[in-house]
Amino acid sequence: MHIQTSFKCSLIATAVLVAAAGTAAAQATPLTAYNAASAESSISGISSGAYMSVQFATAWSSVIKGVGAIAGGPFGCSGGWSSTALSTCMGGAPKADLNALSSLIDTLGNSGAIDDAANIPNQQVYLFNGYNDKIVMRPVSNWLDTIYTARLGNAQSGNLFYQTAIGAGHSQVTLNYGGKCSANGGTYFDDCGYDQAGVILQHIYGALATPNRGKLGGAFLSFSQADFTAPAAPAEYSMGAKAFVYVPDDCANGAACRVHIALHGCKQSFDNIGDEFVQHAGYNAWADTNHIIVLYPQTTPSFLAPPIGPTNPEACWDWWGYLDKDPSSNPRYLTKAAPQIATIKRMLDRLTGGARPGNAVAAADPQVLVATDATDTSIALAWTAVPGATAYEVFRQGSEETGFTAIGTVKGLGFGDKGLTPKTFYQYRVRPILASGPGLFTALVTKATRPPVPRCIDPGTCKVS
Repeated sequence: MHIQTSFKCSLIATAVLVAAAGTAAAQATPLTAYNAASAESSISGISSGAYMSVQFATAWSSVIKGVGAIAGGPFGCSGGWSSTALSTCMGGAPKADLNALSSLIDTLGNSGAIDDAANIPNQQVYLFNGYNDKIVMRPVSNWLDTIYTARLGNAQSGNLFYQTAIGAGHSQVTLNYGGKCSANGGTYFDDCGYDQAGVILQHIYGALATPNRGKLGGAFLSFSQADFTAPAAPAEYSMGAKAFVYVPDDCANGAACRVHIALHGCKQSFDNIGDEFVQHAGYNAWADTNHIIVLYPQTTPSFLAPPIGPTNPEACWDWWGYLDKDPSSNPRYLTKAAPQIATIKRMLDRLTGGARPGNAVAAADPQVLVATDATDTSIALAWTAVPGATAYEVFRQGSEETGFTAIGTVKGLGFGDKGLTPKTFYQYRVRPILASGPGLFTALVTKATRPPVPRCIDPGTCKVS
């Protein structure tokens, strides 16, 4: 993530953007409504997309059931200042005022500018910071973890899983695509042998069917973003002429589905790297077999100065207020009224406009529990839904223990167990809470924590374990 605060204003650049927008829009097709419940929606993003994911999930916490933030920081971190965005919110110094940032959420919620913050504890939250990331430093993501941990409280603490034990650089991390794991450049994809998209989706939606690693059965569709920015042109919001959506075949044929919004980072828009993010971020293979529509909104580079247009030469999402007149005192960019947030919400509303009451995504059968991920001190679990369950009890047994202990009760289908010992095996089982009482336990699942993570003094050069 980079922010350039000085650049050359060029009328030639204006003409190029307008011409490109007209060409791409002519090739796009209208976005269609599907049988997808709005309340089953989720969002994730990398870098500036992580900041925007947190902003969107906070602004629309009544709708978004899960959020993934890869190399991002807390809501409102920049205070509307690009200088703070560069220093505090990327470099980690000076330290952010976390109490003030948390209070800002409540203030905006109480004013109606965003949804009631009381919804946030119901969300599933995945956070990530690779120990070779030299662009968004570890303290920044730690602050986000601190704020979410406080918001979730003890009752819903299991809703959060924070992965810090992967040696990735600043990137969308993949199972087998991109540059070396420690890289901090290129198109910002790092091959770490880590299925980040799968971990995110299962932490939000529970244990999923095996992803389709072959030829996908669904369709990639492009559509005009002008349909959702009107009467403004997309370029006025630093958004590209077209965006993309992946629609599995069953969703196209009317099956009950859900929507995941995937946000690229700076320099990863279609106008920067073509459809690389859309094709290789890792979500489509899981979406194809699990009734998930994936929406890929797009920013675009903007080389103009106000009042001609926004200043966003690296196609970042607006997480420091570059579209606002006075973001430090009137942070519209954090609210439902923010141009980019409102545009994405209109896309989501269109996609979920065909939802049929009571037609929910079918629960998987049989009941399954899986361990989806681990750090050196935490383990992530996911399980399939049980019809009629109002909550789920999670039980753990350590390698030196002789019995299972209840460690949490959650409403969702994912659980992050933390405070564990490195390089240690743990066993888990989960049971649903039904109207008639506790249900049957899942089969046991065993997972080991990773070895202690080596200290990384110079991110980008540290050995990937």
